[in-house]
Amino acid sequence: MIGDRWGVSDSDIVRSYPCDDFVNSPALQAWRGVRVKAPAEAVWPWVAQVRLAPYSYDWIDNLGRRSPRELVCLPEPRVGDRFTTAGGRELGRIVSVAPGKQLTGTIMGAFMSYVLEPQDRDTTRLLLKVVIQTSRWAALGLSVGDLIMARRQLLNFKKLAERHHQGISE
Repeated sequence: MIGDRWGVSDSDIVRSYPCDDFVNSPALQAWRGVRVKAPAEAVWPWVAQVRLAPYSYDWIDNLGRRSPRELVCLPEPRVGDRFTTAGGRELGRIVSVAPGKQLTGTIMGAFMSYVLEPQDRDTTRLLLKVVIQTSRWAALGLSVGDLIMARRQLLNFKKLAERHHQGISE
């Protein structure tokens, strides 16, 4: 499908993700990934902070409100907690979490898993898989739209985690 892969390898695609447990026969499966020059424990707080804002294109997803650029002291996410906030509205729910390893949420019928894969002492692969049951035509549009927004989100998480890990403020 057009737009279903960005920044991922064949091994990233064949692995199992927690979101796979929530959707049988998805019409859309999309994988995204980015290499972060920071350990998983420096990346995790940014992923967990998706509960506060979308971290993609704020002028689209967040009604122009800027996603936080500093870490906010949040409790660890739990199943049942809100998944994200956009435009001041709480959206979705967390359906699975393993702190420091993965966060899976649902929003508007889609299920998505953020998975942190430590590579070495100071590098983490941040993977995202999105699945949804929908029509094939809708899946095509969703795949392309998600590619644009998820790419920006992962690159923002990368930039923020790397800066925070290196002690550089924006």
